[in-house]
Amino acid sequence: MTQTPLLDTVRLPADFRSFDAAQLRQLADEVRAETIDAVSVTGGHLGAGLGVVELTVALHHVYDTPADILIWDVGHQCYPHKIVTGRRDRIRTLRQGGGLSGFTKRSESEYDPFGAAHASTSISAALGFAAARDHKGQSNKVVAVIGDGSMSAGMAYEAMNNAAETTGQLTVILNDNDMSIAPPVGGMSAYLAKQVSGGTYQNLRRFGKKVADHMPRPFREAARKAEEYARGMVTGGTFFEELGFYYVGPIDGHDLDNLVKVLKNVRAIDDRPVLVHVVTQKGKGYAPAESSADKLHAVVKFDVVSGKQSKAKSNAPSYTKVFGTELIKRAERDPSIVAITAAMPSGTGVDLFGQAFPERTYDVGIAEQHAVTFAAGLAADGMKPFAAIYSTFLQRGYDQVVHDVAIQKLPVRFAMDRAGLVGSDGATHAGSFDIGYMGALPGIVLMAASDEAELAAMVATACEIDDRPSAFRYPRGDGVGVEIPELAQPLEIGRGRIVREGTAVALLSLGTRLEETLKAADLLAARGISATVADARFAKPLDADLILRLAREHEALVTVEEGAMGGFGAFVLQLLAEKGALDAGLKVRTMHLPDVFQDQDSPAAMYDAAGLNAEHIAARAMAALGVEAGVSRVRA
Repeated sequence: MTQTPLLDTVRLPADFRSFDAAQLRQLADEVRAETIDAVSVTGGHLGAGLGVVELTVALHHVYDTPADILIWDVGHQCYPHKIVTGRRDRIRTLRQGGGLSGFTKRSESEYDPFGAAHASTSISAALGFAAARDHKGQSNKVVAVIGDGSMSAGMAYEAMNNAAETTGQLTVILNDNDMSIAPPVGGMSAYLAKQVSGGTYQNLRRFGKKVADHMPRPFREAARKAEEYARGMVTGGTFFEELGFYYVGPIDGHDLDNLVKVLKNVRAIDDRPVLVHVVTQKGKGYAPAESSADKLHAVVKFDVVSGKQSKAKSNAPSYTKVFGTELIKRAERDPSIVAITAAMPSGTGVDLFGQAFPERTYDVGIAEQHAVTFAAGLAADGMKPFAAIYSTFLQRGYDQVVHDVAIQKLPVRFAMDRAGLVGSDGATHAGSFDIGYMGALPGIVLMAASDEAELAAMVATACEIDDRPSAFRYPRGDGVGVEIPELAQPLEIGRGRIVREGTAVALLSLGTRLEETLKAADLLAARGISATVADARFAKPLDADLILRLAREHEALVTVEEGAMGGFGAFVLQLLAEKGALDAGLKVRTMHLPDVFQDQDSPAAMYDAAGLNAEHIAARAMAALGVEAGVSRVRA
């Protein structure tokens, strides 16, 4: 265990507000060590947290949190924040069942005023807090911390564009750890940042403004622009000034002494929103992270000394890798295939495609709305775009999916990774709703892979669909180990398959619950109940012939899916109702994710809690048939 004598005296930010500069530096070092040690046990997002250790300490030292509002964008970087806000004793439960969230969470602490996990929400939320404060006549401060990557999303600029008209006091900390918006920082820029944020300069500025107010308007405007652009020449930030922000920076985010001085000055500015440009290094202070290509953005358990991660080896490839590999095979034969990702190249398998076809790969940053309409433009001009976006992130681009793709019947192909439950990332990253929200769209082809070979076939199918949009979903994690053809063949649109023939009950699965559904059929067989198992493959268009056959030939029909209510099961029920297949007494049960936002846990535990494992499926089938547990029943 790391020695942290000073951190041991700190439970809440109030405990270190009286610390001197040397004590703050020591505290930061100890918080960094504690973060590394904790994440080595739990896994999680390491690099981002290490990059903001000094900033975290400085913010909680200068600002009177939780009375002052501090909002972290995304939340990948919030582990040091949790350590110094009363949660150190639980920090080794991060991302575990019943433990601390890997993101900020309102129900967890008063120091988390706004929950986050998706990017670019912090400025909008902070502006809401600022407006509420102003309405109530209060004087607490509001701070939003946002990374340079999150600044690529339009929502951040929408909020900034609205800020100056809404409030006089809002501070945005731009944590620049990658894109290097400004030139490298040094002593001169630190000095200038300190000067332009300080009281002397502010007073001179106010005096100058009063003088200028008595000038004719052209002179007044000229004076304002001269001051802003002169300051912009030495400190940067003219763009932010045009949005109504007072720009301070860039400053070294690891120079704790200067950070504290600048933030104290900034805290006193209450006549306009302020943007503080802080340059940090992702993975700072931990050599394996600093030397890693992704700065150890997300890790599993690891050895602190070496940085070596304890990754379990699987005999089966991940679904993500299968998608990337299959798309490469198709692109080798079709030069019109291009791939688009929204800041998640490795998470979606587009990194593999990018290595093979860099000129046909587009990473648009955290900008899902743009990604979808960009893909629509490519499709409209004859290309074959694959937009590879997590199911939960595609929610952001849904208007574009409807308006720019579906209505125009453009053949954009949506590869929806992270379908279903995702384990330690919890509710914020679960791909729960895409079957319902994509399946509602007229004309779309919506598929769900049950194994790796099926996913490969669905990539091939999507390549062949040129007259309408298509989408296929697949989960996080490894496949089941089935053989993948050298070149998969396209599926017949809207046709499922019978995997196992039976007589009493039909189990109709969509997606990777097929493996559990087959196990459920085995459990039923052990009780003398004969079960048919079918893989729907398509949520839209449904295989009406297959479903109606299952309805005619079985006493009961159970649908199984890794999605929210209102999805595949609802589509099947509607078909059965329209065709009169329920009139003769068919017993139908739908199995889907529960109508709650499930908290983080292992995927197996989450699916167990959701009631979607083999024993649950078997029990639901027996209940539909009116069979008590332990009573055998065979339908001839």
